[in-house]
Amino acid sequence: MRYRLQITKAVRIALISAVSVFAAIGLAALGAYVAISLHWTDVQGVVDAQRQSFSSDIAGSRAWIDSPEWQALKIAMLKDQSDIDKAAKEAGVSPRFIIGPLMAEQLRLFSDDRELFKAVFAPLKILGVQSQYSWGVLGMKEGTAKEIEAGLADPSSPFYPGPSYAHLLDYSATTATDTARFERLTDPNSRYYSYLYAALYEKEILSQWKRAGFDISDRPEIVFTLYNIGFDHSVPNADPHSGGSEIDVGGHAYSFGELAADFYYSDELPGFAR
Repeated sequence: MRYRLQITKAVRIALISAVSVFAAIGLAALGAYVAISLHWTDVQGVVDAQRQSFSSDIAGSRAWIDSPEWQALKIAMLKDQSDIDKAAKEAGVSPRFIIGPLMAEQLRLFSDDRELFKAVFAPLKILGVQSQYSWGVLGMKEGTAKEIEAGLADPSSPFYPGPSYAHLLDYSATTATDTARFERLTDPNSRYYSYLYAALYEKEILSQWKRAGFDISDRPEIVFTLYNIGFDHSVPNADPHSGGSEIDVGGHAYSFGELAADFYYSDELPGFAR
């Protein structure tokens, strides 16, 4: 009888522990949702001084080239070249337009968690996949992913890139789209959809600006900045500035747009075409 009572207590303790864990997970998920909805996760950014050209070293210190973060990252990026090239072709942008923000987002992730970088990313040469506030290897927020999908489907949208792109992100009629979207962008075995969403985001931004009379296809620093700060801040004009979240790499502080553009114009990873 005493033995059976002891088992009952053990089971009760286990049940209470399990309920507590699931409650904590639920609160964390709710907190993440609220934080994203209220923009608490947005990072204060910077605006770069205008420069004559990003194609030379005056575009900023290239301390990132010699950083251990970049040495690990470029090997990890090469592993995904086929998916990156495929996504670029589908969206009608250059592969380098995809890996510009990929490089900046991953270096930001490595910089924010140095211990994790040293323990995991550096020795394994892998990309960091986010799944909380932002998703996937390119830090795509759920709301942004939904806006990309909507822009493809709406010919009246200023972001609409044309009918040939309309069905690239379609779901089947029986698919639970919210679940499928999350799985697409956080799949640990394939980053293809992360690259496709990013490429289509850029395609929609390019379409919006061109429709307004401003072609920024030769201004990657502006496209990368707009990738970082979001659709709401994309306001076509004749004098755009690069900028975005501040990222520290190799002892140098960069804006997101500056860092991605520095890579874009560099000789690093020449297999990814401009």
